[in-house]
Amino acid sequence: MTAVEDIKQRIDLVDIVSQTVKLKRTGKNYIGFCPFHSNTRTPAFVVFPESQTWRCFGQCNEGGDLFGFVMKRDNLDFQEALKQLADKAGVTLKPQTQADRKQDQERDILLDIMEASVAFYRQQMLETTPGKKALDYLHHRGLTDETIKTWGLGYAPDGWSHLLDHLLAKGYTREQILQAGMLSKGDDGRVYDRFRDRLMFPIRSMYGKMAGFGGRVLNPEDVPKYLNSPATEVFDKGRLLYGLDQARSNMRAESQAVIVEGYMDVISLHQAGFPNAVSPMGTALTEAHFQLIKKMTSNIVLALDPDAAGQNATLRGLETARKAMGKDEQLDFDSRGLLKIERYLKADIRVTTLPEGKDPDEVVLENPEAWRKIIAEAKPVVIHVMDSLAEGQDLADPKVKRTIAEQVLPLIEDVGSTVEREAYRQRLAALLRLDIRTLQATTPTVSHDRRKRNRTPDQPEDTQIRQPITLAAKNRPLEEFTLKYLVLDPDSLYQIDRFLAQFELTPLDSEDFQEGDMKHLLSLVRQSLAQTEYEPADFVEMNLGDDFELPQILSTEAQSLSDTQSKLYKDRLRCILRLRKNHVEDRLREINFLQNEADEKTYSSEEANLLYLDLIETRRKIDQALISPESGGSGKVRNIPGVYYAGRRYDGSSQK
Repeated sequence: MTAVEDIKQRIDLVDIVSQTVKLKRTGKNYIGFCPFHSNTRTPAFVVFPESQTWRCFGQCNEGGDLFGFVMKRDNLDFQEALKQLADKAGVTLKPQTQADRKQDQERDILLDIMEASVAFYRQQMLETTPGKKALDYLHHRGLTDETIKTWGLGYAPDGWSHLLDHLLAKGYTREQILQAGMLSKGDDGRVYDRFRDRLMFPIRSMYGKMAGFGGRVLNPEDVPKYLNSPATEVFDKGRLLYGLDQARSNMRAESQAVIVEGYMDVISLHQAGFPNAVSPMGTALTEAHFQLIKKMTSNIVLALDPDAAGQNATLRGLETARKAMGKDEQLDFDSRGLLKIERYLKADIRVTTLPEGKDPDEVVLENPEAWRKIIAEAKPVVIHVMDSLAEGQDLADPKVKRTIAEQVLPLIEDVGSTVEREAYRQRLAALLRLDIRTLQATTPTVSHDRRKRNRTPDQPEDTQIRQPITLAAKNRPLEEFTLKYLVLDPDSLYQIDRFLAQFELTPLDSEDFQEGDMKHLLSLVRQSLAQTEYEPADFVEMNLGDDFELPQILSTEAQSLSDTQSKLYKDRLRCILRLRKNHVEDRLREINFLQNEADEKTYSSEEANLLYLDLIETRRKIDQALISPESGGSGKVRNIPGVYYAGRRYDGSSQK
């Protein structure tokens, strides 16, 4: 993937335009007043989310893509716009080498091979006798010919080399076809068609480019029931959602996304007039999945079957999990993890369950209005868990009351909104037929811990005994607070470094941290941004080491430390600046001691003066950064306290 493609994948044009243009949704598109010419009468500026393009139909009569808009808005050339957007997206730019160009060409060949495979599978289904059973199956499931064509469905013939022979005849090599994920390789080194006697579902990226395939068995005795493409340069099922290319504009238009479990569910829902449905591809939901959807809408409904959403699965975490990149084991998201994603993305995640024994495609085929009602009745995560735990239980039994309360109250404490927390407590009290004061009496410890965690480390508790402490003791909470977020969101390091650069301060460095484990964490974060094989957060997690316990604690607590991303960012900046300032002041005290109290002078007077003035200048820059609005300051200049050296303030005035 080129840097331009990567940037476009990460940044939505609608979000960028909305920063300067007040947009109003009209159908699938957005309209507003053109920012490039004077006009307050007729909104003639249109953004097309599906194609990620814009056009002024008025005086300008111009249009373009994301880069064209930023270039015109900020009066930049392409390279300048590329750099600006790369910084925003967290994409590292580097000159394209001959090897890079070769890699892009090879990637294009893989995409061509998969497109050729789509056409082959479709021809096999429509024009061969064996393929008729796949077509009959789709008709039996209620799909129309138009729907089958729209989704590019096809049939992989039963045989070892039908596709291989077809693609070889087109001039592709065995190695290229293997790299595209269309072949499997035996222990003896021989290659053969990966998909055989299967109904084929092409899987595309959010913007419609081929990424891979899903194949469903037609013979009930075959296994596995569903087989996906292997991981390739373009196929990463942890970052793909089936149907997102068809659903994304509708998600935005309806301000809602629905996540179901199967390919057929997605297609049937779209055909029935519910085109905002997507599905993970036989894998658990990942943070990346939620982030993709959040580009279109903050309202997400998980439509789970009764088993997956029932009591046992609820206790396991609603079957929402993420797979560690490069690892075989599944790391479960419990319900608290789902709530933390909800807070982190500022999303509204709800859960609904289906009638016993019914899949979404069956429900919508029988009665589309029944599906609409099911989605409308989706419940917030906490209420879903609450109701699931209570179902079939004797709520008059004190031990049952205690068990449910012990599991639900921690969830309530993970909710960001004070109003929501109180509403959930009241609902739980009513469900368990308890006085709400009884529940409140069990939460002070949790609430106290939350307040303690939410406190920015440079804000001491009211009850804290103020006494001299070492730099290490003073900075440790600041270091932990900073790294909590960098471990979870390594890309934010770019934003931090850009902020520091505004005040002529050096990028965040291992020298900013005193503790060895914190230095190690920052080093991992830097490494995660330098590599391209995995998502940065996944890379950090993979390389922490089994005996490195601290990051596990940090990663489970970090997202509950602040209510909004904006506050998270400001808190993080203030912590880093306090770290820097503590270092500077400690260094000033060191120099003062070495020159005035130590038995032997470490520096000459001239050297000490230069060091001292350099530190004073650094501290002035830090103070300027601390009062900036971006770091939560007032933006107003205030008196900066002096440091005395050799009996004089740093500004040269005598000490009184």
